[in-house]
Amino acid sequence: MPDIEQVYEEYRGKIMGYIRARVRRWADAEDLCSDVFEKIQRKLPEFDSQKASLNTWIFTITRNTVIDYFRRSKPSEELDENLSDDTELDEDLLNGETLGELAGALRALPEELRDLIVLRYYDGKPLTEVAEVMGLSYGAVKLRHQNALAKLRKYMQGDVDLP
Repeated sequence: MPDIEQVYEEYRGKIMGYIRARVRRWADAEDLCSDVFEKIQRKLPEFDSQKASLNTWIFTITRNTVIDYFRRSKPSEELDENLSDDTELDEDLLNGETLGELAGALRALPEELRDLIVLRYYDGKPLTEVAEVMGLSYGAVKLRHQNALAKLRKYMQGDVDLP
C-alpha cells in the first residue's frame, strides 16, 4: 500500500492543476484539494491495485469531488464541460434515432470497437480506465473511440455500412 506522504508529494500538483482548470476561485480549489487528500487518506487502506491503478483511483476521487462540489454548492452554475474528458457521446447521434437502430449499429461494429463503446458509455468508465481494461495505450483508445463514434454516426445517418 502506498504511503500517504508519497502520494501527496507525487499527486498534489496534478490534483490541484485538474481542480484549478475547472474551479474559478482559488480558495475553493484549495478546499477541494484538501477534501481529495482527506478522502484518499481515509480510503487508502481500501485501495485495490487489482481493480485500478493508483493514478486512475486518485483521478476518480478527484473528479467525483469536483462534480460533488458543483452539485452541492453551485446549483445555479453549469457543470464545467471539461469534467467529461471531452469524449462524451455526440448527442446528435442519438437525436431522432431509436435505441433499436443504435443497438443494430453497435452489433455491426467490430468487437473491439463495440467493447470500447460499451465500457465507455454503458459502464461509464473514463477512457483512461478503458485503456487499462483493454490493455491498450490511452492514445490508441482515444483514436479508436473517435473512430467508433464516427462509424456509428455514419451508420445512423445512413451514409455508410459498418464496419
